Amino acid sequence: MKNILLICGSGASSGFMAAAIRKAAKKRGVGVTVKAASESQLDDRINEIDYLLIGPHLSYMLNDIQEQTKDKQVKAAVIPQNVYGALNGDKALDLILSLED
Repeated sequence: MKNILLICGSGASSGFMAAAIRKAAKKRGVGVTVKAASESQLDDRINEIDYLLIGPHLSYMLNDIQEQTKDKQVKAAVIPQNVYGALNGDKALDLILSLED
């Protein structure tokens, strides 16, 4: 089971994206838990996750977030704008699966 957290500014738009990813994962039979939160909640949730997806509007934070997560075995990536804007759960799930070793 992969534990995934999506972050955005307030946690609202990432909630819709998380739902789309859960739907895509269920359809494909991929075991994931996907939660959404605001970027300010990252510190509280960092120890619970395997993967961190970042809303495209927070892409400027990627280097800082990768530094913050490097000792925690959390893999982080920015969701491309075209995937995020379209709420394309399949493409976001592909991104998550591409982060695996």
